[in-house]
Amino acid sequence: MRRAADWLVPAENPSGVVYGVMVIGALLAAESGRHETHLDTLLSAAVAAALYWLAHAYASVLGERLSGAEPLTAGVLLRALGHDWALIRGASIPLLALVIAWASGAAQETAVNAALWSAVAGLVVFELLAGIRSRATPGELVLEVAVGMTMGTGIIVLKIVLH
Repeated sequence: MRRAADWLVPAENPSGVVYGVMVIGALLAAESGRHETHLDTLLSAAVAAALYWLAHAYASVLGERLSGAEPLTAGVLLRALGHDWALIRGASIPLLALVIAWASGAAQETAVNAALWSAVAGLVVFELLAGIRSRATPGELVLEVAVGMTMGTGIIVLKIVLH
């Protein structure tokens, strides 16, 4: 179990995992789940995750180059892509929930809702994990879980507002 947690939340870029969960959760909240097929939803979310990953790495590299006037090299770009791979790891949580719901025969809207709730749960679990790793007091753990729930609720509110 610890290996899975360490793979999912890498020591080098744990914030990327959080971004990945939130971005795909928000994207799925914006999709209706009523008119697309399961495959359309999965592919659009996977493409969006890949574009977000590429955009984040590109923006980081370009930002560094603009401030330091360094040339673009394949090595610099590959390091940024590797560093930001955590975004894809985070995105895999709701995407995996979507695939599991689809494989189990869930309706399109139900599969999207399962993916949304997995994103919410992921944020709460990440907050709890951060609190445990920092040896937070019980009161601090309550605050951390409340923050994760608030962020997750934002994803659900987006779905409600848009639909």
